[in-house]
Amino acid sequence: MTETFNLSLEQAHAYEDLFVPALFAQWVPTLLATAEVTAGHHVLDVACGTGVVARKAAEVVGPTGAVSGVDLNPAMIEVAKGRASAIDWRIGDAVDLPFADATFDVALCQSALFFFADPQQAVREMARVVGAGGVVALQTYAGLDEQPVYGPFVASVSRLAGGDARKLLGTYWSQGDLSELRSLLESAGLETTAAESRLGHVRFPSIDAFVHTEIQATPLASRIDDATYGAILGEARHALADRKQPDGGVVLPIRACFVAGRKA
Repeated sequence: MTETFNLSLEQAHAYEDLFVPALFAQWVPTLLATAEVTAGHHVLDVACGTGVVARKAAEVVGPTGAVSGVDLNPAMIEVAKGRASAIDWRIGDAVDLPFADATFDVALCQSALFFFADPQQAVREMARVVGAGGVVALQTYAGLDEQPVYGPFVASVSRLAGGDARKLLGTYWSQGDLSELRSLLESAGLETTAAESRLGHVRFPSIDAFVHTEIQATPLASRIDDATYGAILGEARHALADRKQPDGGVVLPIRACFVAGRKA
């Protein structure tokens, strides 16, 4: 979202308050470990959103290190500044980073590569701004065929709403092939040092909230009628009934991919 949609300040606060704890925070320790971030490192968080990765990286690098975060959306940067004013926050595009060559030891990108118009150029830019021996590490999501809930859900929506639905709902899963991610790194002159997938989870307050979020976050919301939405909701309630928690919430598995490459 940070590179594609012009979020309002209210939406940026909702992103930090709702989506960071529900989904994004769980991946941060693994991403930092994949990149081998350590004390004293200078770290860049690309498409940083409201800064959950940058904030944790700042704790790891300590007073001898430094962290910068860059995002195209001014509202995200405003919220990020409010959460951690000591970090160097910048407004900028991932495909044209506002930093000199070899500025950082590590460049990180969490849950954003699939939003970039040119993922390869974005990875090249991350490789450009790290120095010799520096690391670029990415976290994306595995493809729909590897998603135990999202795969069947998108298949159900596509069947009920028509073939375009799969394309409209497919953005998040479009950079989930580990071999293709390794190729992105290698094409940018990086030697792959890590490539793995891990199963995590995302929590919603209800099945209805899950369906609402997934549909409303895409243009599909304006292209289906109430009857179709009702059919999608009915199938999801049935398919996910055994995943409901005692409080009515639902915890759903989601598989993430992690790759890293080192600059020669």
